[in-house]
Amino acid sequence: MSDISLANPPFRKASRRGLNRVSWLRSLLVGTRRLWLTRVYGMDIAGSAQVSLSARLDRTFPIGVHIGARSYVALNAILLTHDRTRGLYVHTRVGQDCFIGAGSIILPGVSIGHGSLVAAGAVVTRDVPSGCVVAGNPAQIIRSDVVLGPYGRMLSADRTEHDLASANLT
Repeated sequence: MSDISLANPPFRKASRRGLNRVSWLRSLLVGTRRLWLTRVYGMDIAGSAQVSLSARLDRTFPIGVHIGARSYVALNAILLTHDRTRGLYVHTRVGQDCFIGAGSIILPGVSIGHGSLVAAGAVVTRDVPSGCVVAGNPAQIIRSDVVLGPYGRMLSADRTEHDLASANLT
C-alpha cells in the first residue's frame, strides 16, 4: 500500500507576519468590496477573483469591467473602460487565472487572455494573448507559452517558497 502523502510531502509555507496574521479580515473586506462592485455598480467580477482594496476599477462605465475566475488584481492597478476625450466606452476584460501587477494600467477595450501575467507598472495598450507575460510602457510580450496556476501564480512558486522557508529566510 503506497501513501501519496509520503511520496509528495507538503511544501513549507512562509511565516505569517504583519498583516498576514489577519488575512481573514482582508478576505472579508475584499469579499464585501466585490459584492458592492458587482451588485451596486454591475461589474462582472467572478466570485473567486481577488481584487486588492487599493485597485481602481473604472466606475464611469462599470458594466465594462470583466474579471475572470481565479484572477488577481494587485494594489494600485487600474482597469479603465472609458476614454472621455475620444468618447469611448468599451469593455475591458481580464481572463481566468491572470495576475495584474501592482501599479499597472489596463487601457479601455483591452482583453487580457487566460493565464497571462501583467508585470508591475506595465501600461497595457493592446490585447494580450493567453499564456503570456507582458511588461513595460507600452507593454510588450516578454515571454509566451507560460503556464500559470490559480491567481496567476507561477507553477514553481510553491517550490521557491518551500526552499526559502526551509532555510528560515521568510
